[in-house]
Amino acid sequence: MNPRTKQPETVGSLIAARRKLRRWSLERLAGEVECARSYLWMIERGQRGTPGEDILLRIEKALGFAPGELIAAARWESTPVEIRERMNSLSGKEPLVRRLAEILGESGIRKDGTVSKSLDRAHRSGELSRLVNGLRPQESRAKVGRKSRPESKAARAPIDVPLINSVAAGYPREFTDLGYPARVADEYVRVPGLQDPDAFACRVVGDSMLPEYREGDIVVFSPLKTITDGKDCLARLEPDHETTFKRVYLERDAKGSEVIRLQPLNPVYPSRTVERERVAGLFAAVSVTRAVG
Repeated sequence: MNPRTKQPETVGSLIAARRKLRRWSLERLAGEVECARSYLWMIERGQRGTPGEDILLRIEKALGFAPGELIAAARWESTPVEIRERMNSLSGKEPLVRRLAEILGESGIRKDGTVSKSLDRAHRSGELSRLVNGLRPQESRAKVGRKSRPESKAARAPIDVPLINSVAAGYPREFTDLGYPARVADEYVRVPGLQDPDAFACRVVGDSMLPEYREGDIVVFSPLKTITDGKDCLARLEPDHETTFKRVYLERDAKGSEVIRLQPLNPVYPSRTVERERVAGLFAAVSVTRAVG
């Protein structure tokens, strides 16, 4: 994508416009792509995260989009706002922009079903940070340079994480605050070494995650933590905004579609497998606090 071109429309608005142009109902499109009508309704209105590439491919085929059109829009939409703004306003830095676009384009699910981790590798190696800094104005780079010096004691100080609700280590239940993350709470947990400003904590209810997690334990979740197979995560499910705490396994069903297995650690409880499109968010557990006695 040329960094000086106009930003594309959102994935939801593109789908809604094409569906209405064809005079299709949500029910018809849902039948064509084999997903829930409520899920498509939320996509069109931007009320959930970016859909998986497998369902975008099905929607592209059903509505006659050019191959990769929705996927490109989804990748752009998932790109951090700061990077999008820079890519739309910069001139004379095409090599940096091309490399960044290449990394973003390689990230995701390949046609053979394997997952490319180019973005994660670029982040861990520092290449992504160098590209972003290279795209900043000179004044901004100077400020970043000052911040990149050895951290002060204040920067390393523990942060207070909001304890926003209870999370069921059993069957899914709703957040009572009806939102995530809260950032403002009646109670906070101090977590040394954690530098994620969006981290949040929940108190465990139930026994399905025994023996590693007990009822009453306070588990801290970090949205910045990479989700990998076998991670203990809080999963938020649509369309009912259910939440549950389980060990997650990223799998594919017999048709090759992405699914997520929610596995209790307590063998008394059965596992549950849900379609990837139903999972609005996965947040990795990074620490647990337990009362003594």
